[in-house]
Amino acid sequence: MFVNRFAILVLFFAMQAPCAIDDNKLIDLTHTFDAKTVYWPTAKPFAWHRESWGKAAGGYWYASASFEASEHLGTHIDSPIHFAEGAKTTDTVPIQSLIGPAVVIDITRAAAANTTYELMPADIEAWEKANGRIPAGVIVLVRTGWSKFWPDRAKYMGTAAQGDVLNLRFPGISPAAAKLLVARRVDGVGIDTASLDHGPSKNFETHRILNGAGIYGLENVASMDKLPAVGATLIALPMKIRNGTGGPVRIVAVLP
Repeated sequence: MFVNRFAILVLFFAMQAPCAIDDNKLIDLTHTFDAKTVYWPTAKPFAWHRESWGKAAGGYWYASASFEASEHLGTHIDSPIHFAEGAKTTDTVPIQSLIGPAVVIDITRAAAANTTYELMPADIEAWEKANGRIPAGVIVLVRTGWSKFWPDRAKYMGTAAQGDVLNLRFPGISPAAAKLLVARRVDGVGIDTASLDHGPSKNFETHRILNGAGIYGLENVASMDKLPAVGATLIALPMKIRNGTGGPVRIVAVLP
């Protein structure tokens, strides 16, 4: 049975224990942002700079830093406007759709045999045969196993060369599967690779289908191997960037 999207919030008020959520049930699905963060070949890498780091004039410790980042590197959200003109931006994606029940479709075996494998409708139908029809309002996570290569750019992306978009090799989601997920009326779709489209894609049709239907994407999701096929609740809260096409996101799952 799927958890209601607000079940986790209800727990805070319904339970009287000092801690409403068992810490052992919290799973961080976010890659750390640092100098090794994987980024799209045409984007700028993540940069973090110390501005103040030590004793201040008053004798107390003071630390402050700045960072620079593309909206689309590391664990991040693709807001619908990313590939759909006039669609929702990062600051206008409803928070209700960013918190909800998660389902995990595992295609690791197929991806291991074919580095550019795409999730197909048959994979979704096989998952539904085992777990029941994907209900509306869930967040679908596609597990390819690619997180094991992070942060090795050459293995994770297929190429480590700056600007090289011709030799990208990693799994993704087929346009046909994207259309089926739209039909299922899901709120969001996540994947543990650098893109919803597989590496060789040149027209990003999967992005266009999902974003065009108002569905956001979560890319470079970590640690999906720790999640069950059904039952987890996902919390994916991005930096609230006005007019943003995406942005860094801290993704946490609460196990059933």
